[in-house]
Amino acid sequence: MQDTAMVRNIALIGHGNSGKTSLVEAMLYTAGKINRLGSVDDGNSSMDYEDEEISRKISISSSFGGYRWKKRDVYLIDTPGEDSFFNETVFAAHVCDSAVFAVGAVLGVKGQTKKFAELIAENGIPSMIVITKMDRERANFERTVAQIKDKLPLNPVVIQLPIGAEDDFKGAVDLISGKAYLFQDNKGTLTETEVPPEMADEVALQRESLMESIAETDEELIETFLEEGVLTEAQMKEGLKKALIAREISPVCVCSAIRNHGTALILDMINDYLPAPSELEPKIGTNTAGEEIACNPDAAGPFSALVFKTMADPYAGRLTIFRVYSGTLSGDSFYNSKKKTSERYGTLYLINGKDQHSVESAGPGMFVAVSKLKETTTGDTLCASDKPIILEAPTPLSPVITYAVSAQKGEEEKLFSSLSRMLDEDLSLKMSREQQTGETLVSGMSQVHLEVVGSRIKRKFGVQMELSLPKIPYMETIKGSAKAQGRHKKQSGGRGQFGDCWIELSPIPGEKFEFVDNIVGGVIPQQYRPAVEKGIIEAMEKGVLAGYPVVDVKVSLYDGSYHSVDSSEMAFKIAGSLAFKEAAPSAGIVLLEPIMSMVVTVGKESVGDIMGDLNSRRGKVMGMDSSPKGEVINAQVPMSEIQTYANELTSMTGGLGSFTIAFSHYEEVPSHIAEKIVAKRNAE
Repeated sequence: MQDTAMVRNIALIGHGNSGKTSLVEAMLYTAGKINRLGSVDDGNSSMDYEDEEISRKISISSSFGGYRWKKRDVYLIDTPGEDSFFNETVFAAHVCDSAVFAVGAVLGVKGQTKKFAELIAENGIPSMIVITKMDRERANFERTVAQIKDKLPLNPVVIQLPIGAEDDFKGAVDLISGKAYLFQDNKGTLTETEVPPEMADEVALQRESLMESIAETDEELIETFLEEGVLTEAQMKEGLKKALIAREISPVCVCSAIRNHGTALILDMINDYLPAPSELEPKIGTNTAGEEIACNPDAAGPFSALVFKTMADPYAGRLTIFRVYSGTLSGDSFYNSKKKTSERYGTLYLINGKDQHSVESAGPGMFVAVSKLKETTTGDTLCASDKPIILEAPTPLSPVITYAVSAQKGEEEKLFSSLSRMLDEDLSLKMSREQQTGETLVSGMSQVHLEVVGSRIKRKFGVQMELSLPKIPYMETIKGSAKAQGRHKKQSGGRGQFGDCWIELSPIPGEKFEFVDNIVGGVIPQQYRPAVEKGIIEAMEKGVLAGYPVVDVKVSLYDGSYHSVDSSEMAFKIAGSLAFKEAAPSAGIVLLEPIMSMVVTVGKESVGDIMGDLNSRRGKVMGMDSSPKGEVINAQVPMSEIQTYANELTSMTGGLGSFTIAFSHYEEVPSHIAEKIVAKRNAE
C-alpha cells in the first residue's frame, strides 16, 4: 500500500512562452528521471514530443511525467499555455491537488497570464509561483512580483530572492532559512554560501516581511510575532504550508530552466509546501441514491477515479488517462458508473512524455492510463462495482469557430472516422452536418486549433483534411400575398398530362409552412390535392430567388380543374410547382440570413472598440452587463459577418476577450447586400 503522505500531484500552469515545459524538463533531469536536458527551442524536450508541438514550439496537449525526489513521489501534468488548447488546462486543473504557476521574468504578467491565474483561483488550487527565465536579457524580478501583486487573483509572498539577474543570475537566497545558494552547473548542483554583503539589508527586510505575511494567516503565529518580533524557521515552514493549503498565499521562487539553475530548490519546495492528497479535503462524489460520498485518499479504501483525458492512437486504440482519488487499482477490471458497465483492461501504465511504463497497481494521487477500453470516455467515473460513485467532471469549453471540412474523393469515410477518433481525444472539438448545404462542419477554439487537428489526422491516420469557410444557410421567404395559376398540359399522342390549380400565398413568420385545402365542389379531385402540396414543397426546397429554401409561407389551394383521362398525380405535382414559382415573385420574395446571439466578454478598455466593431458588422448591441471577468456585451450579429470572429477578437484584445455564440433567428438581408449574394449564387 502506498503512503499517500509521500505523494504530490501537480499541474504546471501558465500562459504561452512562460517556460513551463522547460521547467518540467529541468525538474525531471535534476531528479534523475531523464538523462539529458532537452530544449523546446531545439525540439528535443521530453514533454513536447508530438510533431505539431516541435514545429510550432508550443505545448498543444497535456503531457505527463513523474519523478522521485527525497522519498517523495511526484506526478505532474505539463499543460498548454495557448488559448486554442485551454480546454486541456481546464481538465488538468480539475484533477490536480496543487499548481506550479510559471511567470516569465521578461514578459511578466500579460493579459493571458491573468486568465490562467483565474483558473487556479476559481478551482481553489493551492499554488506556488515560479518566476522563470531569470537568465534572460531584461529579466526583472521586482517588476514581475509587483505585477503579480497588482494584476493577479493570487497573493504572492516572496520566499526566494535572486542573486543577480540576466547573464549574472547565479544563485538564490532562501528567506525561510536565511541561507544563500550558488548554482554550479546544469545538473542542478547547489553550493551553500553566505548571503552577499550587498544583499544583507534587502534579505533582512524581505525576511521580516515574509514572517509578517505568514503570521497574518494564523492567530497563534500573529501573537508570537507581535510578542517576540520574530518567528523560528520551523514556525515559518509550518505556517507557510498551512497558509498555502488554505489558498491564502502563493510563495514565489526563481529559476532559469534552460540552465537548470534553481530547480533543486523548487523540487524541495514542492516536497515541503505543496500538499499531499491526504492533506486536502477529500473529493466528493454521489452514490446511486444521490447521497454525497467522500473519496478519502486511503489506499485501502474503495477504488474511485475520474477519466480526464483520452488520447487517440491508430495502433494502440484509445489511451484512457485517469486520476485515482481513493483505493488501489489492481487486477484486470473496474466499473464505469456513468456508463453502468464493467470494463476489462490489460496493462496499467504510468506515462512519462511519450514513454509508457507498466505498473502493477495505482493508488491515490496517481495519474495512470490503460488502452483499448470500449465504453469509457473522458468525464467517466471508474470505481468498485460494489461501491458505485459518480464524480463531477468539468464542462468542456464551447467551440467558437466553425469550418467546413472535406477530403479527397474516396477518402471521405476515412476522414470522418478519423475525426470521430479526435472527438474522443478533444472535447472542445465538435462535428456536425448542415442539412441545407450538405457540408460537414467542425467547430473548435480557433483556426490554429483546427489546423492542428488536421495535422494530427494527417500524421496519425494518413488522410488530408481540407478546411474552408462554411456556406451560409440562407433562406427565402415572402413579404406579402399573391395568387397564381399553375397549369400543366401536355399532349403527345395517346394519353396526355393535365393538371390545373390556383393557389394563394401569404406570409406566416416562424411557422415554416402550412398548406390549406380550400377546394369546394370537387374541381380538383381529392386524390390529386396532396400532389399539389408535394409540388409546392419541392419548389420551396429549390428556392425561387437564389436557390435557397423558402420558409414561413402559407399556401391555400382554392381552385383548379382536371381532365377525367389525362389528369394524374404527377401532372398536379408539376402544376403545384409552377403555381408556386409564378406566385412567389409577386408576393415579394426576399432573402433571409441567420442571426447569431453573441455574448462578448472584454476588459473595460476594449468596450468601445468592440461595440464599434460589432456595429460595423451589422450587429445590434442588445445590452451590457458587468461580471468579475470583465464587461459583458450582448449582441445579435449576422452569421456571415462573424465566421472568423475568434481570430479578430484575439487581435483586437490581445487575447483577453472571449465570446460565446448561438443561433438566434432569421432576418431579412438588406437589399444592397442581397443583390450581391443572389448574383454570386446564380453565377455559381
